[in-house]
Amino acid sequence: MKVCVVGAGGSGLPCIHWAKIYGFDVTCFEASEDIGGLWRYKEHSTNESSVMKGTVINTSKEMTAYSDYPPAADIPNYMHNSKLMQYFRDYARDFHLNPHIKLKHKVLNIERTADYNKTGQWKVTYENQFEARHEEIFDGVLLCTGHHADNNMPKWEGMETFPGKILHSHDYKSPDGYGDKTAVVIGVGNSGVDVACELGRVAKQTYLVSRRGAWIFSRMKGNDKCFDMELNNRFIALKFLKVVPMRILEKMVEHDVDSRFDHEKFGLKPKHPIFSAHPTLSDELPNRVMSGTVKVKPGIKKFQGSTLFFEDGTVAEDVDEVICCTGYSFRFPLLEKGNLVPIDNNNHGGIYKLMFPLQTADKNTLCLIGLCQPWGSIMPLSEMQARVFFAQLRGDVKLPSRDLLEQDAVMQKAAMAKRYVNSPRHTLQVDFVPYMEGLAELIDCQPKPWDFATTDPRLFKEVFFGPNVAYVYRLSGPYPWPGARQAILDVRHRVDQGITAGRPLRKKSLLEEIFNNWMLVFGLLFFVYYFFF
Repeated sequence: MKVCVVGAGGSGLPCIHWAKIYGFDVTCFEASEDIGGLWRYKEHSTNESSVMKGTVINTSKEMTAYSDYPPAADIPNYMHNSKLMQYFRDYARDFHLNPHIKLKHKVLNIERTADYNKTGQWKVTYENQFEARHEEIFDGVLLCTGHHADNNMPKWEGMETFPGKILHSHDYKSPDGYGDKTAVVIGVGNSGVDVACELGRVAKQTYLVSRRGAWIFSRMKGNDKCFDMELNNRFIALKFLKVVPMRILEKMVEHDVDSRFDHEKFGLKPKHPIFSAHPTLSDELPNRVMSGTVKVKPGIKKFQGSTLFFEDGTVAEDVDEVICCTGYSFRFPLLEKGNLVPIDNNNHGGIYKLMFPLQTADKNTLCLIGLCQPWGSIMPLSEMQARVFFAQLRGDVKLPSRDLLEQDAVMQKAAMAKRYVNSPRHTLQVDFVPYMEGLAELIDCQPKPWDFATTDPRLFKEVFFGPNVAYVYRLSGPYPWPGARQAILDVRHRVDQGITAGRPLRKKSLLEEIFNNWMLVFGLLFFVYYFFF
């Protein structure tokens, strides 16, 4: 069977890998001249999304890694985009993915064949670098183009009078050339905060504008831990939250986050609970605000020439540039010229697991990979989606009926609407651990730590109480990886080496180990209380 992967970025690469594992004849079409997708820095603006020159990934290397490709120990825990690109290149090289990737091949349209009702096949129209058009038939299609389709550009009263430059963060590349400028950055998502902090180091003055506010997390938790490894802890996500109300956990985390800096004083405290919006991470923003190089302002009321009036009555004068870090809207223009899966203000009619459009639930030979926005890394999540798709395409597993798929999609949308702030940004959110577990259950590869609790207590401890690294889903199920156990046991070592840069560490005493493993102690107490009281 022939399958087509559209896009050779962080979501497309594992799709190629798993297509090979499952025995499919795979072709990947990549419109640009290289792999990496948005993680490949592009110096000049293009229609393709690209990270900024200084972008550092917000998820740690262990939580970002694919299930059979642990990162090198000496790689920093939070990689600069260039190091993440090297990880992609190494992955593609070592698993021989490059021969399957056709660079400078732009997909123009994907449509059901005339005999789709019988075959479930797709006709893919594409053009190569010489603009020669071709058509090819595939048994399955994986669309790995993400959710950064169109820039969201807000409108304000009087903005047509502004003599300076107004651009979207899509077109911002680096702080070069801003040394004598006053800049206003709109939005406190991850891009907005990154841009504001970069400009805060060099610009004459930087303003950061936020209507809603945001809870600002740090990449580091405690004195040596990665935030996302603590957040996406299997014990907390799968056991603790079943007995502790979400609101109590929210208050605990809000207090913890607020203890780093007072969000209300800094003009950033939102009205919504901490888990009702996608997380914003920044280790630098509090220092920028304290030094005055970044000033936080509420929403913009109007423009009047080069003066901006804010909703609190204050103004910013002699503004040279406005950078709108206001996100993107998503759509699927490649799918039957945008008509197959209609999108209205980032709302979809129903997509099972944010993978399988209900419009094609009769065959499920089309899959949207990496569309969702997790509280965690998208890379291992995309890999798990690929595993599910190929397992069901080959007939190893069967998805529920269309009616059940629709019920699940409707329930997911309702749960999202109830939890998250009303914003187009929050129509694709998923919680990393429960979502991964849900996909794993479909192909029966979820870890079963109780099966080795007595025979392999070290592994039990790391799986039951540790971070939800992708390697745990290769211990069992289809195509287990022999190196999974060791990869799990070595997680902490690789994290430490990413900090120490090769310096030897003093071996801790038994008492220190017990105190440092408070999660294990707490978990055991919780277990005893839950089952015996």
